[in-house]
Amino acid sequence: MAEFHKPKALTDAPLHYCPGCTHGIIHRLVAEAIDELGIQGKSICVASVGCSVMAYDYFDVDCVQAAHGRAPAVATGVKRSDPSKIVFTYQGDGDLASIGTAEIVHAAARRENITVIFVNNAIYGMTGGQMAPTTLPGMVTQTSPYGRDVTKVGFPMKMVEMLSQVDGAAYLERVAVNNVANVRKAKKAILHAFTNQVENKGFSLVEVISSCPTNWGKSPAKALEFIQTDMIPYYPLGVYKDIYDEGGNQ
Repeated sequence: MAEFHKPKALTDAPLHYCPGCTHGIIHRLVAEAIDELGIQGKSICVASVGCSVMAYDYFDVDCVQAAHGRAPAVATGVKRSDPSKIVFTYQGDGDLASIGTAEIVHAAARRENITVIFVNNAIYGMTGGQMAPTTLPGMVTQTSPYGRDVTKVGFPMKMVEMLSQVDGAAYLERVAVNNVANVRKAKKAILHAFTNQVENKGFSLVEVISSCPTNWGKSPAKALEFIQTDMIPYYPLGVYKDIYDEGGNQ
């Protein structure tokens, strides 16, 4: 029987995330990919601002803290200064899809050889549950108590759909971590995104639909149901762009 071990690329620090938050699952999937590729010693994490701001406490790799939204720009500088390193950003939707929109678009346009892990829970988690760029139409938050009104504040940002139109993006996939089957698919996508960087294939981004029970006002179980019934229909899962065929040719 196979034994279940903590990935080497994770530290022993207890996670600070709220009960039912799926950041911990995503952390494990990233760490497993790093372990399987044998790249822990040369991986560098660029942490964003948000619930993931303390990622450097959990990933047992070198880390850099970026200003809000600027992780892709920082990652670009790190990667270009030493292309032998494996550089990845770990960003939430309030970070990447709002103040960091320009950084992510231009990093993709330049086909920077970095890996982006984009966690979408449709809300600003760390600062108290305000409406985010990814908040669903009609969704109640601290700053949209009557539900998001798209006639006043616009529609949610669908980042992988938008980035799929950027010529420089090499690989874009949206996954979720609300059940075992989806977690398995998420693991495969994250591993693929890191493998692309190892093989110098350019910009890869995996969007992970995640839960936020505390700010959604739901139990952990109901939050996972909400992902299935509300989040995934608006943000369909799947590969949105992969410029390389199975043989590795563009």
